[in-house]
Amino acid sequence: MPMSTRQQAVYWGIATIIFLIVLYALGNVIMPFILGGAIAYILDPVADRLERLGLSRSLSVAIIALVALLVFVLLILLVIPTLITQATQLVETAPQLFDTLQNWLTTRFPEILVEGSTIRTQLDNIGNMIQSRGGELLNTVLSSALGLVNMVVLLVIVPVVAIYLLLDWDNMTARVDALLPRDHVNTIRDLARQIDRTLASFIRGQGLVCLILGTFYAVALALVGLNFGLVVGAIAGALTFIPYVGAIVGGGLALGLALFQFWGEWPWLIAVYAIFQSGQFVEGNILTPKLVGSSVGLHPVWLLFALSVFGSLFGFVGLLVAVPVAAVIGVLARFALDRYRASPLYRGTLGD
Repeated sequence: MPMSTRQQAVYWGIATIIFLIVLYALGNVIMPFILGGAIAYILDPVADRLERLGLSRSLSVAIIALVALLVFVLLILLVIPTLITQATQLVETAPQLFDTLQNWLTTRFPEILVEGSTIRTQLDNIGNMIQSRGGELLNTVLSSALGLVNMVVLLVIVPVVAIYLLLDWDNMTARVDALLPRDHVNTIRDLARQIDRTLASFIRGQGLVCLILGTFYAVALALVGLNFGLVVGAIAGALTFIPYVGAIVGGGLALGLALFQFWGEWPWLIAVYAIFQSGQFVEGNILTPKLVGSSVGLHPVWLLFALSVFGSLFGFVGLLVAVPVAAVIGVLARFALDRYRASPLYRGTLGD
């Protein structure tokens, strides 16, 4: 006896709930597999492109793996140690920066920074909090990274999972397609194509935008001699996926550091400002239109909400799946709205 649409919805709803419970229960155990799957998904178009050039799937994956290994080794040797060192120094230097700010304010506005005043007390508290909490945060991130993504996972499990999935990606998608319920196969395929376009535009396109802008900010700030320029560039690049947030946070941090370092040297201050202005111009007029497009459909507020909710519920694993799940929910919500607009409930043609 065929199942009704309501019964099918109940079964699929139960399956979704079970999936979320399993995700919550397994937590960090499945993190290397999520990372491996994400890497395979990102690199699958590269492997397909190499196949179209005449290479076999195995040779295409081998070339991708060798290039990735080379990039990883260069990051380990050149970038990551410097980034960690600068981040640690920035946290340790924060109280000194606030002392400098207090001295500057005291010299120019002595009436508002008398001993025991509210502003002076707050500045002292902020400086001490950044030093203590910043150090705790850095230690927590490093220790949790070592605890959750130990050396074996980082160097063996994630790459192995990614390579196996990349080798068998087309076969896996074909097997999944064969398991789709036949009554709704065309609708599911259409939704899957929309989800893939959204994820491809956002994760691959926006990820490349973040990498390009982060590298540009870090190199440019280092060239003008700004202290902690690599950390500021990394922060600005990482937050670029949320429109304006990366430029505001990174630009504010860079200008704040530049004011302490280059006070009175206005050309250098203008240069720091020009770096972020030029970065925003290139992003808005060249990078985002070319690499991401205008049909992603992921609102910044929705992204922040998804990151907050999934990070709170599932920890680091939740942060990894937040953007893909947000994209899926966005596509499904638009599909539901289209169905609602075509229904008698919206059109007002219900029978009496």
